[in-house]
Amino acid sequence: MRRSKLVASISLALTLLLLSPVGSTAKAKKRAPLKAGDIKVAHRRLSEMGFGAGPMALTTFQKWEGLKVTGSLTRKDYDAIMNADAPQPKDQGYRHVEVDLDRQVLILLNDEGEIAKILPVSTGSGKRYKEKGMRGLAYTPRGRFRIYNKLSGWKKSPLGLLYYPNYFSDGLAIHGNPEVPHTPQSHGCVRIPMSTATEMYKRLPIGTIVLIYDSESFVSAKDWAEEDKRKQEANMRY
Repeated sequence: MRRSKLVASISLALTLLLLSPVGSTAKAKKRAPLKAGDIKVAHRRLSEMGFGAGPMALTTFQKWEGLKVTGSLTRKDYDAIMNADAPQPKDQGYRHVEVDLDRQVLILLNDEGEIAKILPVSTGSGKRYKEKGMRGLAYTPRGRFRIYNKLSGWKKSPLGLLYYPNYFSDGLAIHGNPEVPHTPQSHGCVRIPMSTATEMYKRLPIGTIVLIYDSESFVSAKDWAEEDKRKQEANMRY
């Protein structure tokens, strides 16, 4: 009886001894800080997936993946980057812009229908406002639109200044702003970082299709794109 208890105790001790180094190693690996090489690899991977380079790329990735938006690279972010797939737009195959209201990101697709740029944005807060003698609902409309007007430089609107605005619906625009919060905070416009405003102004000619959606409101504009293509082909013939 005593011998059986002794054998059992020795067996348990050996089991704990064998398991302890493995558990400690796993925890140490989890806590291991990122090295300079890891950071370079992560940023290269972000660029390959279409998020660009620099701190804004990480912020946009965090928004896209639903991670905590900090702009700082953690081990959790690194693992997510290395295991993530490249973003896919809702509509493919033609040039347009998509604004994902749930993720708070903007996707620009080129003439081949490939992702050319992904940006963090801040859209309508959904709250009622009373400012500068005006009142209303800070709402970014869902649906499909076209850029119908553009203005260069700073332009004054009833509720503030817009930098290189690209208008898509009833005075609402995709425009640069010094403040692009990680959450919806605008009066209804689509705010983009100041550093990208002039480039986007050049890449969004009048007529560009803009799709704005959340998880319940996507509408395709492939029929619009096909009609545009037919018109272009007809013009080339004449």
